[in-house]
Amino acid sequence: MKPTISIIVAIFNRKDELFELLNSLTAQTDKEFEVIIVDDGSLLDLKPTVSKFDTVLNINYVKKENSGPGLSRNYGAKLAGNEWLVFVDSDVIVEKDYVENIKNDILAISCDAFGGADKAHKGFNLMQKAISYSMTSVFTTGGIRGNKKAVSKFQPRSFNMGVKKEVFEKVGGFSEMRIGEDPDLSMTLWENGFTTAFFDTIAVYHKRRVDFGKFSKQVYQFGCARPILNQRHPDYVKISFAFPTLFMLGYIMGFLEYFIMGRGVILSFYGLYTFMVLLHALVVTKNISIAAMAVISTYIQMFSYGYGFLKSWFLLNVVRMKPEDAFPKHFHKN
Repeated sequence: MKPTISIIVAIFNRKDELFELLNSLTAQTDKEFEVIIVDDGSLLDLKPTVSKFDTVLNINYVKKENSGPGLSRNYGAKLAGNEWLVFVDSDVIVEKDYVENIKNDILAISCDAFGGADKAHKGFNLMQKAISYSMTSVFTTGGIRGNKKAVSKFQPRSFNMGVKKEVFEKVGGFSEMRIGEDPDLSMTLWENGFTTAFFDTIAVYHKRRVDFGKFSKQVYQFGCARPILNQRHPDYVKISFAFPTLFMLGYIMGFLEYFIMGRGVILSFYGLYTFMVLLHALVVTKNISIAAMAVISTYIQMFSYGYGFLKSWFLLNVVRMKPEDAFPKHFHKN
């Protein structure tokens, strides 16, 4: 018997993206699934958008006070009537065989939770494609977001993530974290003896941020969240988490070396790195404009994440602040 799934979408304001996601779900080869839209206190009226799909999707729309994505997903999970919960972000588009592949992979691969990759759609603009490259490249994240061979234990992320409902309930669902709540859930699953898997047939098209400023703020928040996650899950700390911070500090040292000592040894390594990113991005995207923008987005990612990580590590480990006090906006009250 094939597994049953409930697709849960927590959303705040993204009306146009929601339409694109729901439209992609109408084209599924497997029609047996339910969709639960949890409106997290949007300032826009999303009901008319959802209503357009009432006759073609088994869809349930609920609106609640704003609490952040984690609690909103938990709210949706309580409404779900199927054995598997599938969480996707509101700014993704899925292939027509997404649901079919999920069910086939669940039957073929034993696990309690799973995740898939994200990638850029051919219709995305150049900046979105450049940012997508930076978020998935071996030169930035090590390729861990889109390659099961890149990690020994895959951490599903909430833009494309599935969990058995009974397992989700046993661990209490997503925690009070607003940022980093998905790796927090993955590690909580491991700590409770549950298994995760990477499904390489269910990649989604992820629109991400539409400009460098928003992208910088987003990855800065990710950087701030990582030391908090390290405190919560010390068994899963990796030195590679600090790489963007070391990258940032090394770059600063390179400029000091150049202006104080008149040498550019350190900066020459960054020049080589820049060339490698440009060349690799050109090979991957086959577009020189995207490749050039990918260099910019890569440096934004490394510096913004690195600064966020350093600031968070300092406040938590040197100043000894509690995460809730250091970053109150990263948490919500249950």
